Amino acid sequence: MKEKRKIGVRLLRIKNRIGGWCKEPYSVMFAVLFCVLLFLIVVPLWEIIKESLQLSASDAKRAGVETGSFSLYYWKQLFASKISFKMLYEPLMHSLVIALCVSVLSITIGGVAAWLMVRSDLPFKKFFSKAIIVPYMLPAWCKAMAWIAVFKNPRIGGSSGFLSYLGIQVPDWLAYGPVAIILVLTIHNYAYTYLLVSSALQSVNAELEEMGEIAGAGRWYILMKITFPLVLPSILGAFILTFSQAMGTFSVPAFLGLKTGYYTISTMLQSALMQGNNGMAMAISIVLIIIAAFNILLNQKLIGTRKSFVTINGKGGRVGASVQLGKWKKLITVIMFLFICAAVLLPLGILVLQSFMLKLGDFGLDNLTLHYWIGEGEKYIANGLPGVLKNPDFIHTLGNTLKLVFTTSIVAALCGQLVGYINSRGKAKWSGRIIDQLVFIPYLIPSIAFGAMYLSMFSAPKSFDIGRWTVEWFPSLYGTFALLVLVSVVKNLPFSSRSGTANMMQIGTELEEAAQVSGIGFFQRMAKIIFPLSKSGFLSGFLLIFINVMKELDLIIILVTPQMKTLPYMAYSYLTGGTEQYSNVVALIMFMIVFLVYFLAGKVSKEDVSLNIG
Repeated sequence: MKEKRKIGVRLLRIKNRIGGWCKEPYSVMFAVLFCVLLFLIVVPLWEIIKESLQLSASDAKRAGVETGSFSLYYWKQLFASKISFKMLYEPLMHSLVIALCVSVLSITIGGVAAWLMVRSDLPFKKFFSKAIIVPYMLPAWCKAMAWIAVFKNPRIGGSSGFLSYLGIQVPDWLAYGPVAIILVLTIHNYAYTYLLVSSALQSVNAELEEMGEIAGAGRWYILMKITFPLVLPSILGAFILTFSQAMGTFSVPAFLGLKTGYYTISTMLQSALMQGNNGMAMAISIVLIIIAAFNILLNQKLIGTRKSFVTINGKGGRVGASVQLGKWKKLITVIMFLFICAAVLLPLGILVLQSFMLKLGDFGLDNLTLHYWIGEGEKYIANGLPGVLKNPDFIHTLGNTLKLVFTTSIVAALCGQLVGYINSRGKAKWSGRIIDQLVFIPYLIPSIAFGAMYLSMFSAPKSFDIGRWTVEWFPSLYGTFALLVLVSVVKNLPFSSRSGTANMMQIGTELEEAAQVSGIGFFQRMAKIIFPLSKSGFLSGFLLIFINVMKELDLIIILVTPQMKTLPYMAYSYLTGGTEQYSNVVALIMFMIVFLVYFLAGKVSKEDVSLNIG
């Protein structure tokens, strides 16, 4: 009897604890969000692992076993077969070389630019500080198109680029292949290093460097022994994250590598999916995810060893004084202007010019036309395709794109505010830390691998058997607008939640507690207090996601269908179809929309949104 009484008391305590937990709004929100994140992030990861270990119908028939049977067939094919070198090892080596070179160059360019902007007396800083991050604001695939317009040659590109037209013999290795891919990705990613390192340099207390000067140390010694170690965590973080992004990027290697048969691991993944070899594609996705996870762990390990450096404390501090460039000032200023022209102005100018060229490779004024913008269909030009703005397919695609970005931005911004509320109110609780870690996972996974996860997860309906009946509990989403919204929302959740958390941290709990004491319910508190105070953060998150989704290609390249295609996919289709002028027009329209949104972001919010855009 005593044992039964003890068990009854324990069960009652557990019941009361669960009941009290369920009555707390924060706990209910955490439980719901936790389950949703498990379904949208952890379950898709499990799905691609499972698909890589199950035989497809064709492979199972060939092996004489049932479809879906457990097998290491795809892993053996990937790692230990006659096609392993072409399928994995060679593309993986290409990706590693590209990622390493891009990381080193981006760190070098971004780090030097950051030092010049923060610590030198370089003139025109206001102009340079704006212009230097423009390449980061634009989609990487647009810069690849600009590269093609400038550097392609008739031997591979089929027509002359701008340099070839001027009589400059552009070598094949510069027009297409690894060098072109590395340089384009460097132009795209160096600004990320610039933003991180410049922020770190601004936080370094000038007194630390002044003490080195007092001790008789030279400027170079202070830079290498004091300043550099203090900003090393930012440099390491930028290096690892740049490496991960370059490793998993698809669009730039597709534009600049496929014409010469140069495959990376991301383009090989897309090729496997296009050929219907889903099991192999899922295995490649897992390889990409493992590499990304390893890079993040390495990043945390390396940065974790630097935690003893404290540069901001309660005593305050000053930013280091400007270093006099002396006789090098004019030369460095000219180099900076030339770099901005080469990285931004010249490629975009050529891209605009080429969109008006009737025949590629002829840059004469008599070859200019508005056909690719507003022309009627003529059978002697581009197989009768009308100008982009006269093409009903463009209007349909623009509608798809705007519908996708607006829907995704609103949903993601709302979710970001809710996640931010849980993170800010539960920052000292295990529940808040779990949500924060789960939300960050999509950032670690390369976009094309993330798209493959959702293709595996939602390509067929989910069901379970109850006796003689089969219950379908989740429908197939492949080819639907809902799938594009879902994958875009989840992939961008790290950005929207970051914005939401920063916003909610600024809203004190006193107002909410006072309303609770007055007897106002949770939903009323959220509607009357929290959401009105967080509307600026909501708008910031909305703009960030709008711009991210507007220029997204890698994430949706394997998920879109002809009915659901977007502007980035349309530009990619035009380019791979050999009608580059149409592709340039679509890309320029993308530029206009992106810049318009950035302009509005600057007017509405005073925050530097470019820091949070990947």
